[in-house]
Amino acid sequence: MGTYEPDIDRCDCSTIHEEVVNDVRKYMPEEDTLLDLADIFKVFSDSTRVKILCALFRAEMCVCDIAVLLGATKSSISHQLRILKQSKLVKYRKDGRVVYYSLADEHVKCIFDQGLIHVCEK
Repeated sequence: MGTYEPDIDRCDCSTIHEEVVNDVRKYMPEEDTLLDLADIFKVFSDSTRVKILCALFRAEMCVCDIAVLLGATKSSISHQLRILKQSKLVKYRKDGRVVYYSLADEHVKCIFDQGLIHVCEK
């Protein structure tokens, strides 16, 4: 006969810890800010976009170079770069007819690095 293990993911209490709730509420960001944050994390949910960001940590690159590196079409890379630009994670500059992409700022690498540290924890 097995031992009983309570479901720790469920709270059966009916008491509200009002002081805790009120204290935490003071520090919660605005709803619009949380929605924007959720949108940023959605961008990181696509492995192609993550690979593109990883490549741009090392060098500024054009669409053709990224496509060759990742073994993808220029069209698919352009589509993903558009999403990364809209999310303000990458920026671009033109040099004649060539468009070069790079990280928008150091925050992008920090977000990526923190996620990588988390998934590599043992």
